[in-house]
Amino acid sequence: MQTRDDVIKYIKKQFDVEPDHPFKEYPQYLAFRHKDDQKWFALIMDVPKDRLGLDGTDEIDVLDVKVDPDVAGLLKQSKGYLPAYHMNKEHWITIVLGDVDSKQVQKMIKDSFKMTQ
Repeated sequence: MQTRDDVIKYIKKQFDVEPDHPFKEYPQYLAFRHKDDQKWFALIMDVPKDRLGLDGTDEIDVLDVKVDPDVAGLLKQSKGYLPAYHMNKEHWITIVLGDVDSKQVQKMIKDSFKMTQ
């Protein structure tokens, strides 16, 4: 199972990147950026389920990553993948942490890192 802490540890180890807090009003949101040009490749947020089109109002941790637009359409048909929250819905996707296999989450982070270079 993939958690917020798992993702943070993975990104730190794999890319030597520390998260920053891009939104003052949401200090728990964590952006991960390339060191050279500061482009985002991942964003962790806790979002109420109803804002994501899910049942309930409790907050869940999600991860936004950049994806190929053709892949995004296919992924959104699978459990744990949603249209991107707070990002371009054609080029980004939201992953519900805990609903997607950790190896798949890691692969998607790597792909997002490459796509945003």
